[in-house]
Parts: sequence; C-alpha cells; structure tokens
Amino acid sequence: MQIIRPDINIDFVGRRKIAFFFSSLLIALTIFTLIIRKGPNWGVDFTGGIVIHIKMKQEFLPAEIRKALSPIGLEDSIVQEFEERGSHEYLIRVRKKGIGLSGLDDKVKDILEDRFGKVEIRRIEMVGPKVGRDLREKALLAIFYSILFMAIYISGRFELKWTISAAVALALAGVVYIASLMGVGLSWLIIIALIVTLLLCWFLKLRYALGAIVALIHDVTITLGVFAFTNKEISLSIIAAFLTIVGYSLNDTIVVFDRIRENIKRLRKIPFTQIMNRSINETLSRTILTSGTTLLVVFVLVILGGGVIHDFAFAILIGIIVGTYSSIYIASPVLLLWEDSSGKRKRASRSAK
Repeated sequence: MQIIRPDINIDFVGRRKIAFFFSSLLIALTIFTLIIRKGPNWGVDFTGGIVIHIKMKQEFLPAEIRKALSPIGLEDSIVQEFEERGSHEYLIRVRKKGIGLSGLDDKVKDILEDRFGKVEIRRIEMVGPKVGRDLREKALLAIFYSILFMAIYISGRFELKWTISAAVALALAGVVYIASLMGVGLSWLIIIALIVTLLLCWFLKLRYALGAIVALIHDVTITLGVFAFTNKEISLSIIAAFLTIVGYSLNDTIVVFDRIRENIKRLRKIPFTQIMNRSINETLSRTILTSGTTLLVVFVLVILGGGVIHDFAFAILIGIIVGTYSSIYIASPVLLLWEDSSGKRKRASRSAK
C-alpha cells in the first residue's frame, strides 16, 4: 500500500545536521534534568517500600491525604493521583523504614474514612530494599544486554561479520568483568561498556552496528529524559516499555538498512548520499503506516487505558515517536559519517602519494 507517491525525494540527509543538533539538545536536557533530580525517580519496585492503592468517593488533594495519614507516621509518603479523571484513585508510596505490612491496610482505611468518608483499599504491596536494589541492577543490565545483542545481530545480519561480532562480545564481557572487580558502580559500568562497544564498532568498521547502537541509546536516553522531566516513576512496567522501545526502534532501523544495502548493490555509480536519501524515501510509506497505526493504538491506551497502564503506554508513545525519528535521522546518517571519514582518509592518502 502506497500512501506517498513512489517518486518522492525528500532531502532527509541534507537536514541531518539540524537533526543532530536537536538530538544533542534533548540529550543534554536529559542529563541536566537527571543531575538536578539526582537520578531517575525510581519507583518502590526498585527502592523498596510499600504501595497502597486506594479509591475514594470524591476527589481530594494529595496534600490533604498526606496530612490525614500523619497520626500513623505516614506524613512523608508520596501520594499520587491517577491520571484518569474522575476515578478518585490514589497511590500512596511509603518509603519510610520500619513500617510493617501487617494491619497497615486497616489503619490506613480507618484513618482516611474518619476524615474523608468511605475508602476502598484496592491493593497493598511491599518490596524490601535489597530486593528493590537487585531488581534495579537487573533492569539496567537487561537494557544494556538487549542493546549489545542487537548490535551483534546487526553486524552479522548486514555485514556477515559474525566472528568479529563474537570477538566484540567477548572483549566487552572482559571489560565488564574487570570493571566489576575494581568495584565500579553498575551505572558507570554500563556507561563504560557502551563507550567501549561504540569504539570497537568504529575501529572494526561495523558501521551498521554503530548506527543501530547510537540510535538505540538515543531512543532510551530521550524517553528516560521525558520521564525525568515529568517526574514520572520508573517501575518494572516502564523497564518493560524501554525494552519494547529497543525492539521497535531496531525493527524500523533494519527496514531502512535493508533498503540501503540493496540500493548500494544495485546503484553502484550513484553517490552514497543519494543512495541513502533514496532508500529512506522508498521506505517512507511503510514507516508512516507502521508507526501511524501503532501510535493510534498506543494513544488510545494513554487516553482511555486507565491509571494503571497510563505510564507504560506513555513510555511506548514517546518511544515510537523517537524511534521512528532516529531510524531516519540518527541511525542512517551515522553510516554517512563513517563513509565521510573513510573518504577523507582515502583522499589524504592519495595526496600524500
């Protein structure tokens, strides 16, 4: 199905510098926001604590609910109203140590009903601090390894360099192991590993893998930045959304890369810039159809899905938009950067001769 005429020729590559500047600005804002907020707003899943989900007869301010809970020592709790209007549902997150789960639901219900009327306790969950820390580490490792294995797949899939890809994986495993023995924190460990991965892809000429990794890091970082800017919590469901974003973004990137590889073989006399532009334009109808229909469904989930699924759907929504953009303006132009640098080296060697 063609919703765009086949002979369209939009100069995507010509606007790559604007796209790079825009993406750099968004990433800088993400880093600045994370520094100001002292990292992501980890949910109780990762920090440990108690979550109490309540439903009330009418709407009250979170500050009023927090004040009402002070007699039982929960005045420092985080009270969050669900995104769905008119639901009168709230999440009470208790991070205070020493609060037991036994009988807590009855205490919360009694004290809130004395102040506000009928209250329904819909669920109450507890996560220990050690379990939360372990979950946070495993979540970060899941995102990191998903990006790494995607890069290995791309190298073998497009450049038939499975041996080199395996060597990159082994080298990376060695770096991670040595850094862990040195007591490097998990966050810095992942940052170091990603930098090493990018450098190895560059020096080993794994250009497709390099483009894919840069795009995936770009997508996850900007989505995380939106969550940091809006102060939304990072829970297990959001980590699942990040992993979904990685898969979706890579799928779109592979379609563009496939067309670029086909056109390189078929159009040998055309400059690489024109081949790239032509490939992106030829896959534009497919990109719009796939992203558009997915966005429509996710947008409905954001609006009508309710408070429980809202943040997950919101993360997917941002990820689809950013992932579609990065497939065109980040992953593909990275190939061009590599080609430009290779061309300059060749011209310099010819001049020296």
